[in-house]
Amino acid sequence: MERTGDVQVVIVGSIGLDTIETPFEKRESLLGGSVSYACAAASFFTRVGMVGVVGTDFEDDHMAVYRRFGIDLDGLQQVEGHTFRWSGVYDADMINRQTLSTELNVFEHFMPVMPESYRGARYVLLGNIAPELQLHVLDQVESPDFIVADTMDLWINIAREKLLEVIGRVDMLMLNDSEARLLTDQYHLRACADTIRAMGPRYVVIKKGEHGAMLFGPDGLFIVPAYPVQTVTDPTGAGDTFAGAMIGHLAQNGGVNDGALRAALLHGAVVASHGVEAFSLDRLVKLTPEDIGGRAAELQAMIAV
Repeated sequence: MERTGDVQVVIVGSIGLDTIETPFEKRESLLGGSVSYACAAASFFTRVGMVGVVGTDFEDDHMAVYRRFGIDLDGLQQVEGHTFRWSGVYDADMINRQTLSTELNVFEHFMPVMPESYRGARYVLLGNIAPELQLHVLDQVESPDFIVADTMDLWINIAREKLLEVIGRVDMLMLNDSEARLLTDQYHLRACADTIRAMGPRYVVIKKGEHGAMLFGPDGLFIVPAYPVQTVTDPTGAGDTFAGAMIGHLAQNGGVNDGALRAALLHGAVVASHGVEAFSLDRLVKLTPEDIGGRAAELQAMIAV
């Protein structure tokens, strides 16, 4: 696969073809997956490398989208078979959704391989994949400055031991509020974060959907609200977009400290707010640095006191 330059951020995760139905529209075979959203978002700030797998049914048009973002594709595997597929339908609130079908296909046997050009990357984002695969990635990287891992309730329930290994080896864990409670058997989110930080990571980000996210770390608590968009067209991948933009912004500005993380989270919220305004990556493809900067200034003004 083609390269676009030195990679500062490596993102590992799923690539899928999604069929999504909302109360207003249904779209089929959309480009999706955690690594698609996260890499696209990170690409606005830095050079990003993608690690994932697709089948032989993956269309050239989708590859062209990745290239349009300037994503390095050395880590993208294409193997015989069908690409991972997911379908779901959103409730009227555009928050809750029901999964209709999941077809793992080539993703079932995915084993992430880090190209030599990726192993020295300074920032690594482990998307929401099996903890065993996340550990396999961690064994291949060479002392990155900052490692972020995402997870979900499935892995907490069926792969807790491996997940705890991952948590002990990363700098930041990202998960939503219900997952934080499930992982820790605590209710109050401060207690959840304290318990998770005792497992190893310096930072914990607890995502709260339309209510934003909470950062817990050595310097205390920071709350970033979600930007209040006028129209949500497709919320799929919003959390991955948030995470990708966050780590991309960190890499762009260099160094990890409380101020840098706060700015990165704010920009994550901004890019994610743009992403939900259209299906798949359609809005991100048209997004400009000026769009990001303008909305970031608006969000900063909204939370200023």
